[in-house]
Amino acid sequence: MVLYYILLPLAWLVFHIGFRVHVVGRENLKKIQTSGCIIAPNHVSAIDPVFIVISRFWGRRMMIFAKKELFEINALLTWFFRCCGALCVRGTKEELGIIDETVASCQKGGTLLIFPEGTREKEGRFLQPKSGLFVIAAQAAVDVVPVRIIYDTPDGKMRPFCRVNVIYGEPMPAAQFAMESRRDMKTLRANKQALLNAWEELGG
Repeated sequence: MVLYYILLPLAWLVFHIGFRVHVVGRENLKKIQTSGCIIAPNHVSAIDPVFIVISRFWGRRMMIFAKKELFEINALLTWFFRCCGALCVRGTKEELGIIDETVASCQKGGTLLIFPEGTREKEGRFLQPKSGLFVIAAQAAVDVVPVRIIYDTPDGKMRPFCRVNVIYGEPMPAAQFAMESRRDMKTLRANKQALLNAWEELGG
């Protein structure tokens, strides 16, 4: 945990040298009405989690849901992601247990970073959010903060030294995610569309 608070300023410096990071709407994090919350960005590049971590910069270490492939990029990033609180939740036998622990942590004031699309966007188009985010939000009864990551390049892909915009939106209230069951498809569809709309608005 102490290592995290040493690495964070170093990561902030390194990535501000390698990219022109511009953060908008960080004050929206102060509008969260629940003790914990979920941060829900779109997903463009494998290093998106780093930009969320360094743009938030304050508070205790987040939990980060990551698929197995994120830990296979290279040893340095794997080490950094684990120090920042990354949890491998796809392709492991412990997945359900990790989710239950995360719900409990959010209820106690923790922050979860999850990329609802599940994988990186293709051709600059949002992918349909998966249900996991909304099920966790319903169980934990916490607000969800939509975030838009935009790489200012001709094709929208990450390039060294490019401008990176990290835009935080208004929190989506916990009550919005309440479901009668995990198969409450009407609520799930409505919330998926609401998140897509929020991302779209943040880019406008």
